[in-house]
Amino acid sequence: MILGSIEAGGTKFVCAVGNENYEVIDKAIFPTIDPATTIGNCIAFFKKYPEMQAMSVASFGPIDIDKHSAKYGYITDTPKIKWSNCDFIGMLKRGLGQNLPIYFTTDVNGSVYGEYVNLKDQLPKADLVYYTIGTGVGAGAIQDGHFIGGVGAPEMGHVLVKRHPDDLNFTGICPYHGDCLEGLLCGPTFKARLGKRGEDVSDDDHVWDIMAYYAAQAVMQATSILRPARVIFGGSVSRPHFMEKVRDQFRQLYNGYLEVGDLEEYITNPSVPGNGSATLGNFALAEKMLHQ
Repeated sequence: MILGSIEAGGTKFVCAVGNENYEVIDKAIFPTIDPATTIGNCIAFFKKYPEMQAMSVASFGPIDIDKHSAKYGYITDTPKIKWSNCDFIGMLKRGLGQNLPIYFTTDVNGSVYGEYVNLKDQLPKADLVYYTIGTGVGAGAIQDGHFIGGVGAPEMGHVLVKRHPDDLNFTGICPYHGDCLEGLLCGPTFKARLGKRGEDVSDDDHVWDIMAYYAAQAVMQATSILRPARVIFGGSVSRPHFMEKVRDQFRQLYNGYLEVGDLEEYITNPSVPGNGSATLGNFALAEKMLHQ
C-alpha cells in the first residue's frame, strides 16, 4: 500500500509517500510560493508514484471542508497572499486523477491526528489539542478519535486574548482582527515588534514572556472548553525555553482552577519526532478513507 501526504504550510509544503506501516518512503519540501507553482511541484513529486492509493492533505486555512459546498476543497479567505479562493483539491485531482481519494483537513488537524495515532496506546483517553505557532497560529482538537468541528474546521488562532501590560502599544498583525491570538503570537510578530526574525531573538528577551502570556491563555481556553488530556505546541516558535514560560504563565493565570496533572506532561511539544506529526496523521487519514 502506498499512501500520500501533503502538509501545506504558509512557508513550505512537505510532501511524502509512505507504506501501510506509515513509514516514509520518499519526501520532498517545496517553498510556498503561488498556487500554480507550489501545487505543480507537489503533483510532479507524486506522479512518480502512480500506484498511490489515497492521499491526505493538511492545509493552512481557512479551508472549506463541506462536501456539499461549491467551494469544497478550497483554501478560502486566507490572509496568505495569492492563495485566497484557491481550488487546492481540484488542482490536485486534475493533476493526479479524478478518482484518487483525497482527505482534506487543516494542517493542525493533520498534526493532532498524528499525535493521536502515536499516543492513543499510551494515554487512558487520548483527547488532544494541538497548537501550531509559526507563520500563523492554528489549533486542532480531537476527542474520542474524532475531530472537533461543526460546519467547518475551527479557527482557534483567531480568538481574542487579554493584552499583556507591556504589549499595549503593539497593534497586532492579523489583517482581519489585529490583535487576535494569531496577530499577537505568530512568528512574524517578532519582526513587527523587534525588527528581526524570531531565530535571531535571544532566549532572555522579554518578548518571550509576552508571547507565553498569550499562549497560556490559549491553553486556558482549551482546558476550560474541551478538557483535553494534553495540549501540544508545535511550530517554529514553540522552543523548549518558550514552553517553560508557557507552563509558568498557565500556572499563574489558571490558578489551579481545574486539575490537569503534571504541567510537564500536560503542556508539551509533539511526541512524534522530526516534526512528523502531520505526515503520520495524513498517512493514517488516507488509509482510513480506503476502509470507509
